[in-house]
Amino acid sequence: MGRLAPEKRTERLRGVAAPDGVRLVVVGDGPSRPALERQLRGTATTFLGRLDGDELADAYAALDVFVHTGTHETFDQTLQEAMASGVPVVAPAAGGPLDVVAEGETGYLYAPEDDAALARAVRVLAADPAMRARMGEAGRRRVLPRSWEALGDALLGHYRAVVAAAARGRGTPSDVPVR
Repeated sequence: MGRLAPEKRTERLRGVAAPDGVRLVVVGDGPSRPALERQLRGTATTFLGRLDGDELADAYAALDVFVHTGTHETFDQTLQEAMASGVPVVAPAAGGPLDVVAEGETGYLYAPEDDAALARAVRVLAADPAMRARMGEAGRRRVLPRSWEALGDALLGHYRAVVAAAARGRGTPSDVPVR
């Protein structure tokens, strides 16, 4: 899901697309798409291109497993969207996924450069519908409190706490330097 660009490391999907019943669906577009299409030729892979709105939501909801291959993500919106859709995730144990994925509960984290571990995690989930359902539900519960409204309210709460602490400790809030 998302932009298909070199930093997303989408070429790593080749190891997941082995001919053992795993079917890949790639949603998104970008400069890496032509190379990825060549690399995945002969596998059970469908390229849907860029999707938005209801079409994107439907694509997430139709997945059995969401696979993330990039190792330089920070916020990981796609992981959170997959989890909100009740889909277990497989992602590298680096950056943002460490804050989003509960290992063994909402999905699996793999060593960032271990393509074999990535493929194993996908196969374990592909083979066990009950585990996928448990992890998908756990993922949904984990991200529901992370709505934009909830995150904004939390940020405002942090600001209020800083302003209150400044008022108690150093005079008025206008005395607090802003950086």
